[in-house]
Amino acid sequence: MVLSHASSGRDDDAVASTFASRYVRERLPRYRMPERSIPREAAQQIISDELMLDGNPRLNLASFVTTWMEPECDKLIMDSINKNYVDMDEYPVTTELQNRCVNMIAHLFNAPIKEDETAIGVGTVGSSEAIMLAGLAFKRKWQNKRKEQGKPCDRPNIVTGANVQVCWEKFARYFEVELKEVKLSEGYYVMDPVKAVEMVDENTICVAAILGSTLTGEFEDVKQLNDLLTEKNKETGWDVPIHVDAASGGFIAPFLYPELEWDFRLPLVKSINVSGHKYGLVYPGVGWVIWRSKEDLPEELIFHINYLGTDQPTFTLNFSKGSSQIIAQYYQLIRLGFEGYRNIMQNCQENAAILREGIAATGRFDVLSKDAGVPLVAFSLRDSSRFSVFDVSENLRRFGWIVPAYTMPADAEHVAVLRVVVREDFSRSLAERLVSDVRKILRELDARATHAVRVATATAEQSGDGVVAKKSVLEIEREVAARWMNAVNKKKTGVC
Repeated sequence: MVLSHASSGRDDDAVASTFASRYVRERLPRYRMPERSIPREAAQQIISDELMLDGNPRLNLASFVTTWMEPECDKLIMDSINKNYVDMDEYPVTTELQNRCVNMIAHLFNAPIKEDETAIGVGTVGSSEAIMLAGLAFKRKWQNKRKEQGKPCDRPNIVTGANVQVCWEKFARYFEVELKEVKLSEGYYVMDPVKAVEMVDENTICVAAILGSTLTGEFEDVKQLNDLLTEKNKETGWDVPIHVDAASGGFIAPFLYPELEWDFRLPLVKSINVSGHKYGLVYPGVGWVIWRSKEDLPEELIFHINYLGTDQPTFTLNFSKGSSQIIAQYYQLIRLGFEGYRNIMQNCQENAAILREGIAATGRFDVLSKDAGVPLVAFSLRDSSRFSVFDVSENLRRFGWIVPAYTMPADAEHVAVLRVVVREDFSRSLAERLVSDVRKILRELDARATHAVRVATATAEQSGDGVVAKKSVLEIEREVAARWMNAVNKKKTGVC
């Protein structure tokens, strides 16, 4: 009689299911590349499983960055994901699409160019690179003028508000420019144009105004800044210009506030940056910087590339970058047009108003953001003695929401706020759901704080000498908090 023997070996690569293979029980490499390969299905499944622990981008209300695009544009992005934008010889049409975007945005910002005239600008990785390029142009132009006058040019400075994004601090540090910040004050969280102009001196290469503060979404008064700076330039003989950081507001103001003068309609505005991946409605990362005229971008900063018999000027910090976001920006511009962008921005504005009303109706918060500006809602607790905005932010994560809590910059550090950015894909139903979850959290935090106070009042420890020593409310609250949080976390609420 012949007996068959089953093989004792295991061919995991032949197993159909990744979850039936050895790869799900082995520790993943963290510091060194593994010696052996694994099947593509296993690699995809394992990485996908880990990424499930990331937050949901659509519920990430901390970010201004676009988190949804139409499937047709997604396909364009995937079709061009292997194109290196810098290869202009190989991809001349992609270069042409970038130039079309530059011209469309320049006209949107009222650049003084003719209908058939080429605008001066470039696509960037984001507004950070755009600001670096604009700052370099201001610095080089200032240096050249100082050298012509026989004056020192080793101490350039930029005047900004303390509410600027960190990329301005990076520019100042990386390119050795002093950053002179106008401090904020409680109730006034943008740069004061009067104080800004007072800080201007002969070494100021530009004053940077923010169209859409990261903190509250408020637009700074670029028109007043232009008027005040014009007077100072006349009095002193200087020629200090303005740069507008319109990273967040550049794709909002033209559609919601067309009469607002903030762009190239103002003579001293020489350059503007805007983030295509914010309210330009494109996935990260793409930004744009536009100059008023050729004279505002020193020629020595531009590199020239000849391809297909024409001259292609280029001014960037990096070399290689993807083409897909530039193509996606062109898609949005021609797909939506002025009408489509206006409709989307109006929707964002109205949903922000709904959220603002809901937050205010709780009676527990002061809304710090303005009605006009970037569609966001920034709000602070009226009473922070029992719990803080950081507690509210942490508890919102149980429901899937990512809402940042932060303190204001210099001279307003004692003000702590929560901020919700309303993007294209944040509907009214989501706004109402968020308000409902905030109310739930407030009730839970109230109950927790009340319980802690009761325990603090009732708890006393008898010391050896007969003296009764009571613990502080803070000590008791810390002891009770852990037990209370365990009870709250057992409730079946939030994201499943």
